[in-house]
Amino acid sequence: MLMRTDPFREIDRLAEQFFGTTSRPGVMHMDAYRDGDYFYAAFDLPGVDPESIDCTVERNVLTVRAERRRPTDDKVELVAAERPMGVFTRQLFLGDTLDADNLEAGYENGVLTLRIPVAERARPRRVPVIAGGNGRKQLNA
Repeated sequence: MLMRTDPFREIDRLAEQFFGTTSRPGVMHMDAYRDGDYFYAAFDLPGVDPESIDCTVERNVLTVRAERRRPTDDKVELVAAERPMGVFTRQLFLGDTLDADNLEAGYENGVLTLRIPVAERARPRRVPVIAGGNGRKQLNA
């Protein structure tokens, strides 16, 4: 049998009321970075069934929703419950420089990774220089 004594458990319970509980989990941790022509967002979702993950984009707002459940078998006796359970959500605003129509998602080793291409209009491009034009097009008379 697992026994645990913790004199600070009441302080932990008070903190959970303010920062998140099993019924209202805290934040979904994320890293975001750009690599070349792609923007990546990686979310920590250990122990989440991939079937419970839902990614939607509406008006350039990306919403990630996932659910982690406890075993519900009648024979299971819960001895300790410290991992956050329930529904986790996170929203990101995708600027106009990202191509949300071609977003890709993959889930591996407890990490959900989203790959979003940078929009063509936001990619660096070469601007031709016209000698003696001062930025205005020369007209032939």
